[in-house]
Amino acid sequence: MAQCDACGEHENMPYKCRRCGGTYCGEHRLPESHDCPGLNEWNDPDGVFDSGFDDSVNDRGGSPGGVTDRLGVNTGPGGPLGYFRGNMTYVFLAVIVLWFPVQYVLPPVVGIPVGSATWYEIFTLNNDNVFYVWPWVTSVFSHGGVGHLFVNGLVLYFFGPVVERRIGSTKFTALFLGAGAVAGLAQVLAAMTMGEFSAVLGASGAIAAIMGVLTVLNPNLTIYLYFILPMPLWLATMLFVGYSVFVSAGGGFGAGGVAHLAHLAGLAIGLAYGAKLKREGERAPQQLQFGGGPGGPGRGPGGPGGRF
Repeated sequence: MAQCDACGEHENMPYKCRRCGGTYCGEHRLPESHDCPGLNEWNDPDGVFDSGFDDSVNDRGGSPGGVTDRLGVNTGPGGPLGYFRGNMTYVFLAVIVLWFPVQYVLPPVVGIPVGSATWYEIFTLNNDNVFYVWPWVTSVFSHGGVGHLFVNGLVLYFFGPVVERRIGSTKFTALFLGAGAVAGLAQVLAAMTMGEFSAVLGASGAIAAIMGVLTVLNPNLTIYLYFILPMPLWLATMLFVGYSVFVSAGGGFGAGGVAHLAHLAGLAIGLAYGAKLKREGERAPQQLQFGGGPGGPGRGPGGPGGRF
């Protein structure tokens, strides 16, 4: 928790002035509200006080020379893609929910039985399709059942917006998709080296990465398991890791139909990225409430090949 340099009020999510470097609450975040020295620099060469609003009106094609400019897509505040800025958590939640009927309702209609070899090729990441690109993405949004979908969606709903606000929607998108893909690849490639078959699906690897980021930024962050049991985030993370390691030691990385190695890989990515953010001075809120499945946030119930 930071203290406002202007009024002394403690602030969970403070604002940092880019001109004077001070820390302020919401009431004093604007330069004119805290007597910022930068107000005297009216030419504003670095664009500190420029919101970019006028530019977005005059430049309807986005950044000059960019990909979106060439495609004629306006990514400014008023453009058709403006909604996604700051809302990628909810976009991913919507995709996960909408993908569920695509995964279980549409295949039988087109003659692909759920659980068939073709179904596995499309919706899971496994030994047979590990070197293709599409399962790296489809497996992240696919889930092994309603319970698996609900738990992962619930944890993403509570954790996602916090991290997205701190790192921005672009980096959050890269973290979610990248960690989800790498987590699944780690599980399948490890199984292949041991001569075993593995098929994984679920967003838990990506969610574990988000949890790892918050654990580093604020290990004492208070969370409420099942909305009842208060616990510091560092302890929840340790229990999550301990459970995955313990179960894996006794039954392998896919014990109980859960992709434990994918969980650990996703968490490792999040911890590493969180350490980078911490060096850059990022902060996190002091309290968060969520509900998770047994064994820690982001863990889905067991299933064929490994849900995570």
